[in-house]
Amino acid sequence: MSKKLEITLTRSLIGSKEAQKRTVEALGLKKIRQSVVLEDTASVRGMINKVSHLVAVKEA
Repeated sequence: MSKKLEITLTRSLIGSKEAQKRTVEALGLKKIRQSVVLEDTASVRGMINKVSHLVAVKEA
């Protein structure tokens, strides 16, 4: 059984770089305070690190 991560968008994307906007969209987030549950993989961790100032992460 693999770990899951709950990722929540906590800050607005206004003023963010285009690459950060695309990364947040790739995580499946569209609105502030929206949460998604994803597998804990290296690629997801890399996306979280890229936009860590915009999201909150906890284990689900």
